[in-house]
Amino acid sequence: MRSLFVLFIIILSALNITAQTTGGKGKITGKVTDAGTKQPVDYATVSLFKQGSSSPFNGMSTDPKGNFSLDNVAAGDYRLTIDFLGYKRHTIEHVIVADGGTLALGVILLEAVQNQLKGVDIVAKAPVIENRIDKMVYNAQNDLTAQSGAAIDVLKKVPQVTVDIDGNVELQGNANVRFLINGKPSSIFGASLADALQAIPGSQIKSIEVITSPGAKYDAAGTGGIINIILKDSKVQGINGSVNLTGGTRQENGSFNLNARKGNFGVNAFFSGNTQLNTTVLNTNNRTSTASNGDVTSLFQKGSADSKRSGYQSGINFNWSITPKDELTASVGFDHFGNHSNGFTNQQQTVTGFASGAILSNLLSLRNSDSKFSAYSTDLSLNYKKTFKKEGQELDFLVTTSNSKNTSNFFQQQDYLASDRFPTGIRSNNPGNDRETNISIDYTHPITKTFTIEGGAKAVIENLKNVTNTDTLLSDGTFINNANQSYAFNYKRNIYAVYFSTSSSLFNNFLDVKLGLRNEYTTTSTDFSGVTIPGYNTLAPSAVISHKLSPTQSIKLSYSYRIERPDYGEINPFYNISDPNNISTGNPNLKPEKSNSVELGYNRSFDGGANIYVGTFYRHNTDDIQQFSTRYDILNVNGTDYTNVLLSQRANLGTQTTIGGNIFASVPVTSKLNLRSNIFLASRHNNAPGINNITAFQYRLNLNASYQFPSNFMAEAFGNYNSSSRTLQGNRPQFFWYTMAVRKQFWDKKASIGLVANNAFSQYVNQSSTTSGPGFSQATLRQLPLRSFGITLSYKFGKLEFSKEKEKEGREDNGSMQGEPGR
Repeated sequence: MRSLFVLFIIILSALNITAQTTGGKGKITGKVTDAGTKQPVDYATVSLFKQGSSSPFNGMSTDPKGNFSLDNVAAGDYRLTIDFLGYKRHTIEHVIVADGGTLALGVILLEAVQNQLKGVDIVAKAPVIENRIDKMVYNAQNDLTAQSGAAIDVLKKVPQVTVDIDGNVELQGNANVRFLINGKPSSIFGASLADALQAIPGSQIKSIEVITSPGAKYDAAGTGGIINIILKDSKVQGINGSVNLTGGTRQENGSFNLNARKGNFGVNAFFSGNTQLNTTVLNTNNRTSTASNGDVTSLFQKGSADSKRSGYQSGINFNWSITPKDELTASVGFDHFGNHSNGFTNQQQTVTGFASGAILSNLLSLRNSDSKFSAYSTDLSLNYKKTFKKEGQELDFLVTTSNSKNTSNFFQQQDYLASDRFPTGIRSNNPGNDRETNISIDYTHPITKTFTIEGGAKAVIENLKNVTNTDTLLSDGTFINNANQSYAFNYKRNIYAVYFSTSSSLFNNFLDVKLGLRNEYTTTSTDFSGVTIPGYNTLAPSAVISHKLSPTQSIKLSYSYRIERPDYGEINPFYNISDPNNISTGNPNLKPEKSNSVELGYNRSFDGGANIYVGTFYRHNTDDIQQFSTRYDILNVNGTDYTNVLLSQRANLGTQTTIGGNIFASVPVTSKLNLRSNIFLASRHNNAPGINNITAFQYRLNLNASYQFPSNFMAEAFGNYNSSSRTLQGNRPQFFWYTMAVRKQFWDKKASIGLVANNAFSQYVNQSSTTSGPGFSQATLRQLPLRSFGITLSYKFGKLEFSKEKEKEGREDNGSMQGEPGR
């Protein structure tokens, strides 16, 4: 397939050259710039009118560089206008277009109307969901119920994303997702993804980008795709900021943003914190096992665990426009999150003889456990961007480094009731350090108006050090170091990548094509005894082909090849024995998972603001990485025997093929009532030779309704249902979650107060799952108290606020005039 792809690039390049000589209707191009600062004005509305008409027949929004290009314009005499909040309308009369020609208007200067806007807050509001050619964007800052929770709660509302009760995230049914913050990696995600996502308040999130078919410019890691979390910032002149606070029965968070900009220099500082109050989870586990001699062991476990988690994010960003063509951006961030869980489990283990049917033993015990985890991360970045005289030509150099210090501790002691057995127990202390440095350079060069090439190189250098100290409980109640389970190891992984891509409009702009090829070479070294991990090369092609059916509808077809590299947590051979009957460990022999995926999508917008997206995808994984559990009568771990054990670890288990679809619709029923819904469907087939072959169907459905009452009062409700799904050894539980919120704005919309309720009518969310394999079957019930009530407060300050958001762009890439409400 990849060889055919390279051939496809050559053919399309030839077609592009041919297309350059093809005649057709005319084109109008230009660049919109701020008359005072000489900076590009993105998201400005360009409208084209026929002479004497009051309604435009063609138009678009400018791109992040201020550029626009109106295609397929018939020869004639037109009037062109450019509008953007805070600027005077710019009108150009008698725009003459020749048949087959290109009219270059050059740089168009917009003049600010500061005297009219002084002391006024104006916000250009984009749709909550935007469908673009290469990504789907969820604008969290425009969603009322997204502001009170954490990032994990916001993700539950994003199309194509599935989040289970434990915070595990899947994109189009695939859990191998690459997470970025503001387009950059952070080692904080490597420590504990679920905890990191719990530490980011929803009020701090500006938008979430979902990229299911990443291009060659992106790292090839993540077979499910990329989720990019964009935090709030501002490039508005002057001083402005915001404060957000949420107090509740289960979760509390707060955030503070301060932006200052004068001339070509700007500073953004922020701090956000989040805490989950004590939560008691009830657990019941019932397992039946058959030993090699036929004896049957029944293990019944019932208990509870109290858990807390907290975290914060802070940072400061500097932006300096050295010249109109040279921009320097630097940032430093400090993050922390941690969790603490402690509880008890009552256990009854009964052994029944195979031959006699008599009870051979009946052992009662009480296990106390305690675990803590803490991670501190420092992120630094320096970005230099240079543009050239030629429109669209630019050079981008980026260096980021992230250092995370993590510490985990666990303790468990098992006391045997009505027995002369001595208590058993173990405790462990596990400090570690993870440093990752990324160095990249990207260059974009337009060959013609419709043909652009792009290339770059990147190096990722990761160095992890980990120490494990394990102590075993003696019969006299003291602990002694267990040398067999105490060790230190170093883990190093370097990735070297180069890429090349082309973007082109073919056949008189009938097709927009982007083709890319990325090559990555990975080296991994570790001092695990007897383990050698060979280096490997990855050639990852990608392609996106789109066609504008009309100014309001488009269709796209994409292909990508991606891999999932095992991280250090998956290959770490340390045994987690916090529950001696359920032990987990890493697998140093894991190989990368490889994935080929194809996606077809259709998007259409309607008069009045309605929008619909329908997509389908096919994904085939080889060397598929799956969790697998094996039962042992006796498991010897570094000299210690454990009986009736389920050992869980990751392994490359054959192939996985998934076919699915996604339907999203947003409908403004009236000027005040808006409905939004997303349906995700997928059929997954796993072929694991010697283990199991299963076909599983899963679906996700959510519905959002918002209503704008008079006097700046708004109400919103959101519900989400995830179906149960089969796994190789059992099933994953279903999950239903809902939230309701109301908000009142006052002080000219500078301040607001809101009330939020989550799962208001259910004390517990019940999670029932099963697992089975050779010699065992197990049923588990977890009861999680997710019901909560809270109050949110927010305040925005500053004399002037309007949005020219670079990441959002506020437009459809198909050139249609989307994202216009609120102008």
